[in-house]
Amino acid sequence: MADANPSFGEVLTLPAVPVDAEAMPVKESYDRDELMVQQQFDELLERCAPICKGEADYERIRQAFYFANEAHKGVKRHSGEPYITHPLSVARIVVVEIGLGVKSVMAALLHDVVEDTDYTVEDIEHHFGAKVASMVDGLTKLEGAFAQDISKQAENFKKMVLTLSDDIRVCLIKIADRLHNMRTLGSMPKHKQMKIASETIYLFAPLAHRLGLYAIKTEFEDLSLKYRFPDEYNQIKQKLADTEAQRLQFIEKFNPPIIEKLKENNIEFEISGRVKSIYSIWKKMKRKQVTFEEIYDLFAIRIVFKPSPLIPEKSQCWHVYSLITDIYKPKPDRIRDWVNIPKANGYEALHCTVIGPEGVWAEVQIRSERMDEIAERGFAAHWKYKAEGKGGEARNDKDMDQWLAQLREALNSPSEDAVEFMDNFKMNLQVSEIVVFTPNGESKTMPKGATVLDFAYEIHSKIGNHAIGAKVNYKITPLYAEIHTGDQIEILTSQNAHPQVEWLDHITTAKARTHIKQFLKRDGENNIVKGQELFEAEMKRLGVPLQARVFRKVLPAYHSSSKDEFYSKLGAGIIRLDGLDKILKQNSASKIMKYWTLQFANPFRFLGTGDDKKKKEEQSQDNTEYRYVMAECCNPIPGDEVVGFKTDEGEVEVHKKNCHNAVKLSAQHGDRIVPAKWSSEKVMSYLAVIEVRGIDRVGILYDLAKIISGELNVNIRELHIHSHDGIFEGTISLYVRSSEDLKVIMDKVRSAKGVEKVNRTEATVVD
Repeated sequence: MADANPSFGEVLTLPAVPVDAEAMPVKESYDRDELMVQQQFDELLERCAPICKGEADYERIRQAFYFANEAHKGVKRHSGEPYITHPLSVARIVVVEIGLGVKSVMAALLHDVVEDTDYTVEDIEHHFGAKVASMVDGLTKLEGAFAQDISKQAENFKKMVLTLSDDIRVCLIKIADRLHNMRTLGSMPKHKQMKIASETIYLFAPLAHRLGLYAIKTEFEDLSLKYRFPDEYNQIKQKLADTEAQRLQFIEKFNPPIIEKLKENNIEFEISGRVKSIYSIWKKMKRKQVTFEEIYDLFAIRIVFKPSPLIPEKSQCWHVYSLITDIYKPKPDRIRDWVNIPKANGYEALHCTVIGPEGVWAEVQIRSERMDEIAERGFAAHWKYKAEGKGGEARNDKDMDQWLAQLREALNSPSEDAVEFMDNFKMNLQVSEIVVFTPNGESKTMPKGATVLDFAYEIHSKIGNHAIGAKVNYKITPLYAEIHTGDQIEILTSQNAHPQVEWLDHITTAKARTHIKQFLKRDGENNIVKGQELFEAEMKRLGVPLQARVFRKVLPAYHSSSKDEFYSKLGAGIIRLDGLDKILKQNSASKIMKYWTLQFANPFRFLGTGDDKKKKEEQSQDNTEYRYVMAECCNPIPGDEVVGFKTDEGEVEVHKKNCHNAVKLSAQHGDRIVPAKWSSEKVMSYLAVIEVRGIDRVGILYDLAKIISGELNVNIRELHIHSHDGIFEGTISLYVRSSEDLKVIMDKVRSAKGVEKVNRTEATVVD
């Protein structure tokens, strides 16, 4: 048996790796590349000084580098740099920005060797030991291992996540790998940028946040926005630059009184300003339908103090708070106490909003040095302080260990469907949290938007399976009711109760979804078969073939998200097929829109290396004639930025780029992306929906209809308005030619007397 732990003092003998002779660079370029690589490696060794306990650790890192450098010899990245610069950059992120140790640095250097060369995991284990080999294996993609109809993106992510059961460092290294890929995404073609950026915002940004890597999470979000919506990203970036002087002027007035007060009380501290991230600004603009100028909390003041060993950190945080509020008055409803109840990812801080000079509100964040490092470096810093036995670890242990335990519980019985697995894991990454209490006063951290049913499964799967309702704050409350921070909840159960299919529509946690589906799978497989037989028989009677467009009408009509859910409901008698013929005859928005003309581009692949590769990166525009439909989830209209996805039936489904489902599909099925753009139109109208709100008065409905149909000659399909407490609000469905025409209509409606707000219904912004 080969020695699993060889002496790192001896020189490794590496098998030759075949290299295409034509791809070899000229000697001058080769020398320049060698010098650049050596400089990057020397810098990495310098950065590893805090984690290396002796020369043996340095030697292990050197051997991993030599091995990887030889394995990737002659290979270039899309940017033209030697490929080894990528593992070197990943290793640097691992040690500098995340704070992992020697074995993690070695795994980062070797993470692409098995995937991209002839070396095997066994070779890695022989040279570097079982633990490093295990991490490299978890980081290796599964190319060619699955059938064509399975999402490789989902399978690759599933394999990486499953390693959480053994070693969370694999996920941390993968985050570092993705971070460097995002930093160098500019060298990739547009459709690859869309795929990678969508996958990043859908999964990797929430994962980084859940592991406490706030700085990396923020960079993921900003870079994803940069490549998905470059114009909006650049506009916000420019406006931040234009208003920088104004922010600095405010800080110069705001900070000095605080600095003086803290010094008077002998507190050692650092004070700095933090500008809101570009993605956060963009997200708030979309969510609240406001302009950049209407966002007042563009930055925050951060105070990081050096704690006294004799006083608890919590007490010192509140002491700093009291000193600040002696100067500036706080806004009572904007205090965020994550000191007594930290976030589930370990984040601890005290946030408050105070009114500063000239009546401007400003957020102040108060942290100790330990809290600050955990906030920026997350999981690795958390365990560092745990090992050192410094303050605050008891609560962090509980929250972090609880999340890992829940995650591992879900991973112990993973779904065979990798896409479903990915969705369930996404649910485990909820970042907005509430804190609720059991009847005994035990606190439970739940995702924002959680229901009574989610809480029942949080207590125990048996309680969830037999839940019939709850007492929330001593009041009888139904299962589907949303719970809020501070609620005290007692679950009511009955042995006769059991999970129903519709429960899946009223939960937000992966734990609840997993247990409900497990029960329904055991109980409902016969219902699916029975429902399918009933539906096929009815369709045969009506003489309608089973096609994709049929299910696009039927599933929403029966409030089902999938064929299996629809069949299960039908087989169980929950729904009936009365009126099916009417549903099939209805015109959907997608059918109305199929006469618009779109131009599709064929996705291209990288071939070769160097200059030859760049010549082959031209995108072929052959105006491919696809059958296409408009996605009803976001209702794109001419002028919107759109992207297409090939369906199993060979059609292209067109979504707005900022549609939640578009991001999800890009993250799960990036190989199905079809770039699309509007080229011409053959009809004069398309369905769009606007929301209106304002002060109610006699004649407001008449005025709205007169403006839209009378003055603008626009056809109204539906109008729903209701009034309460002197306020009216509702929706208007109308037919327009393009997004520009819709903007004109909205501006005109906004000018009507009493109308305060007019918005187009937008797709959900991805968190």
